Amino acid sequence: MSVLPILQWPDPRLMEICAPIEAITSDIEALAADMLETMYAAPGRGLAGPQVGAMQRIFVMDAGWKEGKPDPLVCLNPMLQEVSEERATNSEGCLSIPGISADVSRPAQVQMVWTGLNGGRYVQSFTGFAAACVQHELDHLDGVVTLDHLDAQTRAALEAEYAA
Repeated sequence: MSVLPILQWPDPRLMEICAPIEAITSDIEALAADMLETMYAAPGRGLAGPQVGAMQRIFVMDAGWKEGKPDPLVCLNPMLQEVSEERATNSEGCLSIPGISADVSRPAQVQMVWTGLNGGRYVQSFTGFAAACVQHELDHLDGVVTLDHLDAQTRAALEAEYAA
């Protein structure tokens, strides 16, 4: 395992839509292990394939490890199955836009389906910070970053702060 370099915005790869993972290979297993090591070292709570230059539909997350024991999740080809009408606003940071956080409104609860490294299909509901984390990482797989959720004035101010 190794810590991978994390791409920094505005790297154009962060704006690309990722390809589905066709097969769980030893390369995918090694990528997942490296992504987890990178996420914990950063230290972050989630990391998506494009953030490390892997343009595939994979993300790792551990929403609560900073408050408790690690409980890592590796998600291949994740998709939202259900989203609540209720919304929640959270302050979101991003390992690819260090030092910047923004309030983002998202569905408060989501149900996601994904494939695990063992080839099994998983379905789980997420609420609170974990729901925001899942949606943030899914955004990365579709070429969307936190700044894309903001109004023009807020985005311009944060971009200026990031560039400074």
